[in-house]
Parts: sequence; C-alpha cells; structure tokens
Amino acid sequence: MITQTDADTAEDDAAPLAMLAALFRAHGWPCDTGQDELSGEIQGSWAKYQLKCLWRADDNVLQVIALPDIRVADDKRAGAQELLALINEQMWIGHFDMWSNGGTLLYRNATLLGDEGLLSLSQAQALVETAVDECDRFYPAFQFVLWGDKRPRDALAAAMVDAAGEA
Repeated sequence: MITQTDADTAEDDAAPLAMLAALFRAHGWPCDTGQDELSGEIQGSWAKYQLKCLWRADDNVLQVIALPDIRVADDKRAGAQELLALINEQMWIGHFDMWSNGGTLLYRNATLLGDEGLLSLSQAQALVETAVDECDRFYPAFQFVLWGDKRPRDALAAAMVDAAGEA
C-alpha cells in the first residue's frame, strides 16, 4: 500500500524511473536504480520475478521486462517456442519472448510516453501489475511444457483453467 508521504511525492507525473522507484519503495520491494534503469524483485504467486525497467529518453520509451527465472534447455526449445506463439496470441499488452543467448524466458512491454516523458502513479502501477499478472498467468504453462513434458497446446489449456476458490 502506498503511504501518504509517498502519495504526496508521487501525486503528479514524474520522470519514469523516479516514479517507479517511489512505487517500489511504497510497496517495500527491493530495487536499485541507475541512470537509465531500475532493477527490482517482486514476489508473484508462483515465483519471485526480476523486473527491469529501462528508460530511453531520446524516444520517450519505457520498457518493462519481467524475468520469471525460467531457462529453457536446448532439447525443450521447440516446445517452448510453440508455447510462446500460443501465449502471445492471447496477449493484449506486452509479449513473452526467449533470449537466444541462454534460453531465458521473459515478459516484455514497451510504453511510449508523451512529449514530456512523464509517468503517472497509475501508469506505473498498471505496468508493474500487468507484468507480474501475466507472468503468474502463464507460469504453469511453461512448467507443464518444460518439466511436465506436456504438448504446448495442452499445457496452455491446462494452465488457463480457472480454479473455483482457493485451497
């Protein structure tokens, strides 16, 4: 929950990384900031996710990358690529990708900010929440393919089943 002090300082639009740092502090999430980057860690439903927020001032673009700490072994890459394609068909905001070097899975979303290059608190919250929510939503499908040897289409169908209530 955002404290009153943080809300007062983050009430207006601010530089993107400053706004994100205030959001992280308000939630008690660890983060480090550099000149054009913020790195932090957020606990999701399935895992801790590394978040990297990269600011490109020349283009007024803020990129949010969430890393669910999943690496794809060479023998699982074809299934993972098929699953990525199926998942990305379901996405409205952002997409999942796999880095060719090391097979790291990630969620990525780039946001073009206005001419002033400012970010509001509600935008910052939405960007971070969307990244974590999408990682949580599809994490089981990745597990089914990579560790459960399910076919990608079956893994996605199984992961998309909403449970009634909580255990």
